[in-house]
Amino acid sequence: MRGYIEKGEQEGAKLVTGGAQPPEGLEQGYFVRPTVFSEVTPDMTIAQEEIFGPVLAIMPYEDEEDAVRIANDSEYGLSGGVWSADEERAKNVAARIRTGQVAINGGTWNPMAPFGGFKQSGHGREAGRYGLEEYLVAKSLQL
Repeated sequence: MRGYIEKGEQEGAKLVTGGAQPPEGLEQGYFVRPTVFSEVTPDMTIAQEEIFGPVLAIMPYEDEEDAVRIANDSEYGLSGGVWSADEERAKNVAARIRTGQVAINGGTWNPMAPFGGFKQSGHGREAGRYGLEEYLVAKSLQL
């Protein structure tokens, strides 16, 4: 985790808050301060890889098409988020993002919804009907 934070700084992202140093009082163990970067470009490691920790990369976009392009420009696709005052518009954007799940306006986590990613974030689904279908094999019979 700290390596990603250091890499973000090395590649030119602006550290807004947080950083690679452990939080005060938690010098021992595996703790990372919540970290926010701005001035992140799509080619940076922190924009391209899955970072499972409290690290946020802020990336500007020109319009809705550009935002979707940036969101899909990664080898990974576990989850994403869309925020909008227009729920229908948010749903349309969410449908175009290639991730296994998309939260709209910080949507509530549903533990019964199928879970899984696209691209290098995994294949298949867990939970729900689609999770059960992972255990089935389709067979065609011709008479």
